[in-house]
Amino acid sequence: MKYRGASVRRLALPVTGWVQRFAFALLVSASVGMLVLGRIDSTFVERLRVGITDSVAPVLEVLSQPSATAAAIVEDMRTLADLRGENERLRAVNERLLRWQAVARTLEQENLAYKELLNLVEDPRPAFITARVIGDAGGAFVRTVLLNAGTDDGVAVGQAAVNAEGLVGRVVEVGRRSARILLLTDLNSRIPVVVEQSRVPAILAGDNSDHPRLSFTPVNAVFEPGDRIVTSGHGGMLPPGLPLGEVISTVGGVARVRPYVDWTALEYLRVLDFTLPGVLPATRTAGPAGPLP
Repeated sequence: MKYRGASVRRLALPVTGWVQRFAFALLVSASVGMLVLGRIDSTFVERLRVGITDSVAPVLEVLSQPSATAAAIVEDMRTLADLRGENERLRAVNERLLRWQAVARTLEQENLAYKELLNLVEDPRPAFITARVIGDAGGAFVRTVLLNAGTDDGVAVGQAAVNAEGLVGRVVEVGRRSARILLLTDLNSRIPVVVEQSRVPAILAGDNSDHPRLSFTPVNAVFEPGDRIVTSGHGGMLPPGLPLGEVISTVGGVARVRPYVDWTALEYLRVLDFTLPGVLPATRTAGPAGPLP
């Protein structure tokens, strides 16, 4: 047996040496032959390639299973670690919200008691309708959007348009079935506002930039970055307390406000019908009263 195995190895050595010596030439010849065959009969070459691919695909799928499984395990472990951290963060947020809930309930009761003592006259709750944005005239000089609701739905000039983030603008043109909303950032937009905490009054004036400015402010007014800006309700057309944005800079004595609204994601807007009886002419009721956003 040993002699036979040695004989086979001695006979295979010349063949192995010949293949190693001419392997490159054989590969080049095979490649040239495949190119020529492809020119002569491309259909045959395509069928051959498809057949080889079909034959090799199951093998590759089997070989890829361990790596795919390992990648899935690693991804599951990473997700589990992220979920653990997210769970801890949500617990902390939940505890903080519960504390604020207790504070809010106490303040609510105190507020109700003070209102009863003062016999405070409440502002009317605005009626509203919800309409879809069907057009955007955004540009360098005009910043408005078009809604698919008009006078037939109770929309009137001067009404406020809001979304979940806060005030978007006000109605400046209205037809029977459409209305145009002038955005806060438009050059012609002027909204009476106050700083939520200090109650300093001002006018939020648009200038076609992303950050409108506060104008007509008191001489000694001080604004700090982070101050929340809300509507004052002066003039009687806009409800007081609608959030608009927060102060981000006070460069050169000019306070700039970053609106809460995402101007790239305006889909549906709520148009508020807010009028003070005996002060402004009542407009047609737009819908059932509801809570402000």
